[in-house]
Amino acid sequence: MSKKEVVCETAPSAIGTYSQAINVGNFTFISGQIPLDYKTMTVVEGTFEEQVEIIMQSLGNIAKSSGGSIDDCVKFTVYLKDLENFSTVNSVMEKYLSKPYPSRAAIEVSRLPKDVEVEIDAVLFKE
Repeated sequence: MSKKEVVCETAPSAIGTYSQAINVGNFTFISGQIPLDYKTMTVVEGTFEEQVEIIMQSLGNIAKSSGGSIDDCVKFTVYLKDLENFSTVNSVMEKYLSKPYPSRAAIEVSRLPKDVEVEIDAVLFKE
């Protein structure tokens, strides 16, 4: 297996023992993104919707740095502190994605890094 680290200058850098993303063959695995300003590495203040927008922008930027685009996404996992926010996630994702939509799981969790309300990771497939 050959894996290659993806480095994106316009998304938050990794804050632990992980990479922003890894390319393996035709797949790219993007690590969970939280609403961080990539320049200051601080949590973006704002509405839940604005925070999901920041995450989708980061995912899109990392996808681009991997040689693909957000349209190459085949799977999202959404981690929410409150599953009641799921409809907001749907409305934001609709702005960034086109049909056929990727598969997705949504999981309510008790806590996320930096006490944010949402984290999203992604898997891309590029032919």
